[in-house]
Order: sequence, then structure tokens, then C-alpha cells
Amino acid sequence: MDARFTDEQDEIRRTLRELLGKRCGPEELRAAVDTPAGHDPALWTTLAEQLGLPGLSLPETYGGVGCTATELALACEETGRTLAPTPLLATVVLAALTAAAAVPLGTKAIDHVNEKIDAAKLSGETVTVWLLDGTTSIYLGIILAVLLLAGVLCEVLPTAKWGRTLGKKLMGLEVRDIEAHDSPEFGAALRRWLVYSVPGLLVVGIVGVAWCLFDRPWRQCWHDKAAHTFVAG
Repeated sequence: MDARFTDEQDEIRRTLRELLGKRCGPEELRAAVDTPAGHDPALWTTLAEQLGLPGLSLPETYGGVGCTATELALACEETGRTLAPTPLLATVVLAALTAAAAVPLGTKAIDHVNEKIDAAKLSGETVTVWLLDGTTSIYLGIILAVLLLAGVLCEVLPTAKWGRTLGKKLMGLEVRDIEAHDSPEFGAALRRWLVYSVPGLLVVGIVGVAWCLFDRPWRQCWHDKAAHTFVAG
């Protein structure tokens, strides 16, 4: 068995090492950690939208890059090596849990729609084929339920109980209630995650994250404003 990295894997390492080497110096790290977001929104946009790191190991059919877990491990290794101030770890864990349900159910949904299209063609008549019907809506509902459950387990509960997720613990950050200066209640933590994740799925989430760069006096992102929280180092 050839254990050497492929040319594509070497290119991923080289690209990330060059980018993070320029963007993750001591001053940049301190500046990012001191922001309410707790990370560098511009760097995360580059990693997520241009390099596709959150979906690196997801199939292309579902909007991923189509690489393997090896490429994802290399990406995590490089971001960890430079202590890159990004929510990659939390995003990857959440995506992996959701993908465990989304990939097989998504495949079934596609097969179901294709069967309806084939049946319409064979009928020889003009037929409207709805992508969302009783079957596909059930699949979609299960996927959204898994996403919600994964978010509660990985994000909401740790934030409500300890004021931090695993990623924030590694970065030495905490989420605190503005008035009590303690960990937020479960409802606030849930609201915070929903306001962060739902716009993120619609791509407009980057605006909400970058909002802290202009907000005064607390320098809050949208999700912190919704939950009345702030991030402290």
C-alpha cells in the first residue's frame, strides 16, 4: 500500500500552510481572539467559501468538495498547527453528524424524484413533477431534525452549561450573558445558535458574523445580539 500523499493532498497542505502562515501570526491571533466573534470572519470566509473546508469530505452531490477524510484531517492539522482562529472544528463535527443522515436520505430523495420523472416520461403526458411531496418532505424533516439535534448537543448544551464549546475552550473563549456575566440560559443559547446557523445556511451569515467589526459598544454579532450575550477571552 502506498502511504504517500497524493498531489492533490500535497496541494491542500501547501495552500493552507501558505495562507495561514500569512494570516495567523501572533498579532492576528490576538486580534481575532479579542473580537466578540472569537475568530477572524474574513479568514473563515476565505476557508469556507473559496477553499470549501467545511464540506471538504462531503460528496459533490450535496454541495461538498468530494474529498476524503484524509484531506479533511490534513486541513484540520494545518489549522491546528497555526492555531487558526476559525470555527472549523465545530463546523466539521456538526456537518459530519448531519451528513450521516443527509447523505443516505438525500440519495433516497433523488432516486424517488428520478422515479417520478421516469414515470411521467413513460405516461406520454404532460405531468407536473413536484420535488417536494409526501416522501421527500419526510426525508427533509428528518435531516432538519438531525441538524437541530446535533446543534443542540454540540453547540447549545455546552454553551448553556459551561459557556463554551470545544472550539472556544481550545481558544480560551467564553460566551457570557450581558447582564449576569455568566453562562447564558438554554433558551438564549439555542436562540444564539439558530441565528448563527440558519443565516449561515443561506450564505448571508457572514454579514451577521462581520457585524461585530462595526457594532458598538459591545461589538456583537447578530447571534449575540439575539441572545444578549458577548464573547470574552
